[in-house]
Amino acid sequence: MKTILLLCSTYILAGIVSSSLHADPESDRQAMRTYYEKLFPGVSANAHKDGVYAIDSAAHEQWQEMEEFPLYEIAVDDGEELFNTAFASGASYGDCFENEGAVKQNYPNFDEQGKRVVTLENAINTCRTDHSEAVLEYGSTEMNNLTSYIAFASRDQVMQVASPTSKAALAAYEDGKRFYSTRRGHLNFACASCHVQLAGKNLRAEKLSASLGHVTHWPVYRFKWQEMISLQQRFAECNAQVGALPFDLQGEEYSNLEYFLSYISNGIQLNGPATRK
Repeated sequence: MKTILLLCSTYILAGIVSSSLHADPESDRQAMRTYYEKLFPGVSANAHKDGVYAIDSAAHEQWQEMEEFPLYEIAVDDGEELFNTAFASGASYGDCFENEGAVKQNYPNFDEQGKRVVTLENAINTCRTDHSEAVLEYGSTEMNNLTSYIAFASRDQVMQVASPTSKAALAAYEDGKRFYSTRRGHLNFACASCHVQLAGKNLRAEKLSASLGHVTHWPVYRFKWQEMISLQQRFAECNAQVGALPFDLQGEEYSNLEYFLSYISNGIQLNGPATRK
């Protein structure tokens, strides 16, 4: 009950989501858009596909220069080779993912049979096991290269995560929303603390991005890590930065969080992979 009250009070304070006891994902999505439209006048919802560069013009210019010779190109090329390489069965990833891999806009989705959120990384490993191949480690170079290629193939597609309508899907969505607003760690920060309440303000020398569009540009090449990292690796890093223990990659906590963030970004174009400092 304490967690639920904290969730409601955080969103009421932010002015974006009602405290209704009944989950209403579409109302959440529209409320998020309205909130950021008021907070950042003149910045369209779709512009948030660029993350913080949508609201920081100086940083946007620097980012465009980085994009002229993007460091994720090698990952995309390696991922394309992996995507097209046949398994021992003779099949390939193309037999699991249509449109030559341009499918990222549909993930994550909710598996009603398995009663869980299925991310793109989960789907890649399911494809492998369905064809008698060993699973890939989440966060591994091979997995991140594959998702880099799929992200690149999916560029300009519009996020269209299916609405959570069943009781189980709504529960997963609500769990992700609750995670986003629950304070953690020694710093007592929630995801919403930075990306809703303080969005557009500076944390040290960095401007804080909006929640809207957070999922659209992953995986990214981070100069800090000097390699490609996934969205859920970034979740884990954020948890560590506020002094909280990270959860397992592709576990229920981060997958439900990704589900929530992806749904509220429905209608925004994909432009991954990307480069970040």
